[in-house]
Amino acid sequence: MGILLLATFLHLFTSAAALGVNYGMIADNLPSPYEVANFIKTKTIFDSVKIFDTNPDVLRAFANTGISVTVTVANGEIPSLTNVQAARRWVNNHIRPFYPQTKIKYISVGNEVLLFNVQDQINNLVPAMKSLHLALAKAGIRGIKVTTAHALNIFNGDSLPSLARFRQDYAKSFFAPLLLFHRRTKSPFMINPYPYFELNAMGNKLDYALFKRNPGLFDKHSGKTYTNALDALLDKTYSAMSAIGCGDVDIVIGETGWPSQGDGGNLVANIGNALSYNGNLVREILSGNGTPLMPNRRFETYIFALFNENQKPGPLAERNWGLFRPDFTPVYNAGVLRNGQPMPGPATRAPSSKKYCVPKPGVTDAQLQSNLDYACSQGANCSPIQPGGPCAQPGSVRSRATFAMNSYYRNKGQADNACHFAGTAQITTADPSYGNCHYP
Repeated sequence: MGILLLATFLHLFTSAAALGVNYGMIADNLPSPYEVANFIKTKTIFDSVKIFDTNPDVLRAFANTGISVTVTVANGEIPSLTNVQAARRWVNNHIRPFYPQTKIKYISVGNEVLLFNVQDQINNLVPAMKSLHLALAKAGIRGIKVTTAHALNIFNGDSLPSLARFRQDYAKSFFAPLLLFHRRTKSPFMINPYPYFELNAMGNKLDYALFKRNPGLFDKHSGKTYTNALDALLDKTYSAMSAIGCGDVDIVIGETGWPSQGDGGNLVANIGNALSYNGNLVREILSGNGTPLMPNRRFETYIFALFNENQKPGPLAERNWGLFRPDFTPVYNAGVLRNGQPMPGPATRAPSSKKYCVPKPGVTDAQLQSNLDYACSQGANCSPIQPGGPCAQPGSVRSRATFAMNSYYRNKGQADNACHFAGTAQITTADPSYGNCHYP
């Protein structure tokens, strides 16, 4: 038994850290999933994405990219999935058509269920996870793990990491069977730690939250000193898990991040703080240093979020969590682009960079169709977007118009005025090529 436990810990503590990103889509100005998949694969260091549904366009776009995908079951679906036949139908409808071409890694059954406090969903969460695990096995799918993501309202009130315990009302009835399921299925316990939301609880210690130099937090019970809030939140999770005998279950960071803009009264949501948090986060995760209670342990981590999402409700900060704008230019350089270099944006574009003509975000399908028709009638090479061509899929008017507009722009010698299209086009250095579709 001792050898088996040692092997488990060595696997957990020495496996490579994965850095992923949450790809939310509550916006009306985002590029197509195929453009997003190509951008992530070719321009960023991310090896995984997490989405908040089972969007088939996204799952098709990430096929054969090598990028792993986490999909999410809506909270409202949880009670029905306790029925094994319903779980099998869910797997057949949402997973089987895409796997293994799309590398689906996790199914997150619900999101932050305890936070929303709907008792029917809480009571049925673990049974639904068990049904989906069984449904995957019956479908012959063995490479996908079942988990669920937790907000950090899961602890008692103690602030010292070594004394953290799960809430008394759910420790035995909910967390014990959940963690035993994770141990049995070798699936991870997924948490969403946000120092941004913990500022009041930690006494508004901003430098501590942002990985900056600070006096730190001394835990007199463990003898450990914490120099940043994320380590403390991770060790609180580990202590609570260990208290019910499941400290060997892997921990995945499902969401963490910092907004780059907020309302007038929000003095902490700004680009400087977002850069400090996410930039230091990337370095911390990739270093594999671990935490005071979990030294050298590597944590698979998903930053929130890929894009600013202009239709999210709530305060301004909710629409400004993105690392990138919809045209793929960075909001700030958090160190997630390949070779550590910022993507050339409108103010920093290098003259020698290859340029492409693409539609602006938010252009209507009617205008895109007009651009497509005009470009093809004026000598653009539109054969690749015809049926059977390498750029025929996806067959959206946006993807086809993008290819035609760029071909027209090339034919006109890349003159700036050739990428106008009645004000609906823009020049970018982000290559929109994807799969076998290569832009000239």
